[in-house]
Amino acid sequence: MIFVDTSVWIASFRSAESDEARHLSALLDADEVALAIPVRVEILSGASVADQARLRRVLSALPLFSPTGPTWERMESWLAPASRAGQHFGVADLLIAALAVEQSARVWSVDSDFARMARLGFLEVYLPE
Repeated sequence: MIFVDTSVWIASFRSAESDEARHLSALLDADEVALAIPVRVEILSGASVADQARLRRVLSALPLFSPTGPTWERMESWLAPASRAGQHFGVADLLIAALAVEQSARVWSVDSDFARMARLGFLEVYLPE
């Protein structure tokens, strides 16, 4: 299972011919994509009113994961080690990472935040071949 970050979805929406779009399509066809609730909200909040209903239908086909008490505890447990390493992360990225770890999944993103988290041992990132 791969938790696909908003950055990948946006790259895919911008160009259907991009490497991200082609690889995301293959993962979707293989039922490998998972959706963290903050990613769903970010995608929908960035969409036009005209596109929101269509995107809601498309995204509803994916397994959706929401935080629980242990999710927040995991996120908090990462704060001190991150700070000691001089790293700081946004709440949404920490939440996506914690949800992925709970499902023994990897995160695919085109921004560097998740790679930095991986270097700290918090999660595993997905690198398309």
